[in-house]
Amino acid sequence: MDTTTEKHRLNRLVGRSPFDTAIILLMIGTTLLIFWLSLTNRSSWSAHWPDYSHMVTSLPEPSAWLRWVLGDISEVAFYKHEFASIGLLAGAYLAYWANRTGKSWQGFAISYGSGLWPWLITSSLLGLLLSNLLWGWTVTATHWQPTFAAFVSLPAAMVLMFGGGWKVTINGAIMGAILVTPMCLLIVNYVCNPLGLPAVIGNVTGMAAASVFAFLLCRYVPSLVKSEQSVPSEESSDSAATPARSKTPDYGIFWSLRRVLADFSEAPFFGNELASLGLLLGALLAYTLNPMDPVYGSGLLPQLIGAQALTSALGVVIWRRQWILRGWYPTYIPLVSVVPAAVLTYGGSWQVIGSSALLGALIAPPLACVIAKRLPADMHPYIGNVLSMAISTLLIVPLIGFLITQ
Repeated sequence: MDTTTEKHRLNRLVGRSPFDTAIILLMIGTTLLIFWLSLTNRSSWSAHWPDYSHMVTSLPEPSAWLRWVLGDISEVAFYKHEFASIGLLAGAYLAYWANRTGKSWQGFAISYGSGLWPWLITSSLLGLLLSNLLWGWTVTATHWQPTFAAFVSLPAAMVLMFGGGWKVTINGAIMGAILVTPMCLLIVNYVCNPLGLPAVIGNVTGMAAASVFAFLLCRYVPSLVKSEQSVPSEESSDSAATPARSKTPDYGIFWSLRRVLADFSEAPFFGNELASLGLLLGALLAYTLNPMDPVYGSGLLPQLIGAQALTSALGVVIWRRQWILRGWYPTYIPLVSVVPAAVLTYGGSWQVIGSSALLGALIAPPLACVIAKRLPADMHPYIGNVLSMAISTLLIVPLIGFLITQ
């Protein structure tokens, strides 16, 4: 009897689940839709693919909105492109499938080996769609807005904090759309823009403030995230991840290279090499088709990726002992905050790349840990990470501006 049950469970894990089918159909449908749009609109393009300015000036046309919403998925890395987003999701799904079936090539277990990636990505995508439905009207050809914020913040953090299930998934998405996005909009438009500060400061400060409020709300209204049924269902047990046999990492050169690659997908709570590889390949494909499309049409994608890889590599080397002691350390923080802000503000010169990468790697990770230690136990430590992004960017970017003018 036990053998039969175990075989049934393994078949469920290896076989295709409804979630697998939904993800595959979503990927195929999105790819076909983009291909169809490319065929019907190519005559109006000056390159193999429309640039960023073409997208924003075409709003609110449906094709432009599709590109904007898809681009939000990769905006946390400052790539803002549908190809990078599709690559990120495809790589993440492959990593989840490999983790669930115990493949040795899965890389770092996606979403920290929690087995919650399906709920996490569902909540994040729902939060993203709701944010664009509620706040998309604020986006114009001349006014960028942080509609992406819910995808990389509260919804995913709530799933990791309180577990899977539709209650947490839907409530996390709703709170992401009605708390995180408007808070980011307020800070970006009424603080950062008037003061000439990088928008990333407003984005991450808004994420932190809204998340603190949301977790306090969950503390005093626990029914938002807790169900009366405490026993997990057979389906949820069957769909849980089955990690491959893990060996103690040697923290050598190969591990360090893998860790640098995984840092590119750490911000959306994936932290996996396959997801990062999909993100980077999609971004590079976009740059090949039209260099003025990714990274807001700046043409700085190669310099940005190089600077991001450098700051992560420096962080992994400098804080290697912390990686060994803790098992995880937030070396990804300057990759999605200090470095992109500096490159977009001052350009892709070697002085900007080197100084932002080094200062970000030195300051941001330990600052995040200091803040996270002081958070209450019922608040996700990612709040410390995003606050570190805000403080580090506020300190380092003006300093770099001063240094390069001397």
